[in-house]
Amino acid sequence: MIAPFKIDTLTEPRLRFAHNQAVEDPRDGLSLFGPFDRGKVSSFSVGIVGTPEGIRRCKNWLHKISKPVFHPTRDIAKPFFPGFEEVFGVTINLNSIPEVPVDETLLKLFYRYDDAHVRVSEIVDLYISRMLEYVNEGERIPRLWFVVIPDIVYTLCRPKSLIVGDDLIHVGIADPQMRMYEGFFENDDYRRWRNAYKYENHFHNQLKIKLLKHRLLTQIVREATIAYQEYPNLTERQRTTRQAFETAIAWNLCTAMYYKIGGLPWKLGDIRKDVCYVGMSFKQDRTNVNPKYACCAAQMFLDSGDGTVFRGRVGPYYNPETKEYHLTRERARELLSKVLQSFEKENEEKTPRQVFLHGKTYFSDDEWEGFEDAVDKKAQLIGVRIRHEKIFKLFRSEGYPILRGSMYIKGKRTAYLWTKGFIPRLQSILGLETPNPLSVQVIRGDEDVKIVCKDILALTKLNYNSCIFCDGSPVTLKFADAIGEILTAGPNEKLEILPFMYYI
Repeated sequence: MIAPFKIDTLTEPRLRFAHNQAVEDPRDGLSLFGPFDRGKVSSFSVGIVGTPEGIRRCKNWLHKISKPVFHPTRDIAKPFFPGFEEVFGVTINLNSIPEVPVDETLLKLFYRYDDAHVRVSEIVDLYISRMLEYVNEGERIPRLWFVVIPDIVYTLCRPKSLIVGDDLIHVGIADPQMRMYEGFFENDDYRRWRNAYKYENHFHNQLKIKLLKHRLLTQIVREATIAYQEYPNLTERQRTTRQAFETAIAWNLCTAMYYKIGGLPWKLGDIRKDVCYVGMSFKQDRTNVNPKYACCAAQMFLDSGDGTVFRGRVGPYYNPETKEYHLTRERARELLSKVLQSFEKENEEKTPRQVFLHGKTYFSDDEWEGFEDAVDKKAQLIGVRIRHEKIFKLFRSEGYPILRGSMYIKGKRTAYLWTKGFIPRLQSILGLETPNPLSVQVIRGDEDVKIVCKDILALTKLNYNSCIFCDGSPVTLKFADAIGEILTAGPNEKLEILPFMYYI
């Protein structure tokens, strides 16, 4: 006889806000009670770097979000935004915003460069040089920089961008061997161009990695996102669509802004104390001719919800045959030791009770022994493999898909968890298709798989880079690829350990 197919439903995790109030939706909590650490940040300044038109549009947007922003149809899934100061209790000094214009003539010149690496590098360096010039003057240095880019920068400054036209300017070094040649008699152009090939031709990633050593916090914004009404080349349909997401944009950007200036918008309401969650991410090193070489990063998240990124050394961690990444024992010990030291620093020298390692692949014996060496039996170590299931689906006979939080326990150490699905609070679904579950496996250590799933579901609500009900992935893995992309976007050997806010 076949055992009955039983689906459990986990309670939707709550978030905590000011006055220790707990609700499910971060927008409800922020609107009703304010951020968790309300009063910690009183006022701050922002700077804007961009074209003169981009600066004007960003200033207009900052003035706009100081007042309520309403959705045209009062969609329950897209609540109105009450205004930045009303939500976060923080004042932006709108009358004294440093404005740093970039040379629009130079930008238009760089748009015509036919070599993608040189084009992206020149545009990134143009923005960075103007920011550093202002910072070096030492007057009224802002806490956060808005990097406002025209949509053409977004179009032309990504790895798969194509550029056509009759007025292209031929630049760069065509011969791959000559790109690495360290000649004595190179002119400044060749020296600059050669350095351009050390970085990925991606504006966002290259800007972030080049600014890490300067410890400058940035928020990259496209002009068409904040000024769609007046932006050229948009159809009426595009304008209508963007208007429908106007409140969502306000919520997302303002929450990210508050987090980056040092505030904590919310924390998990029912997370277990003295538990450390670590997401492991790998990315192949594109600057190395050996395809086995990759960069490893670990992201630690505490019960407070805040995160820190730790970079491991580049090494031959990728196996082309199994298509999996694994650290050596020494590197695994080194990386997790850094994580534990940071945890103790944040928790008055207290060692975590449990350490959960979240990854997309299995942990090898050598790798796990390195992690155990770092823990040294002072904490319980649990390894969890989390992957997006692509085959297994469940359908309901009703008109709505399966509930978010549904869970099918397949075995003692294996379960399927639906982090997407119908959300009663929103009377809507997360995603546009029949949701696939996450495959959750406890592959090392020992812990109840139901507890592991509860933690993972809670960790889908810690994305401070946006303000939505939840994500489809836990934060430990949500930014794994993004962090890896930035760390492998250019030379990174001398980068220090920095908070998560510098990477998003």
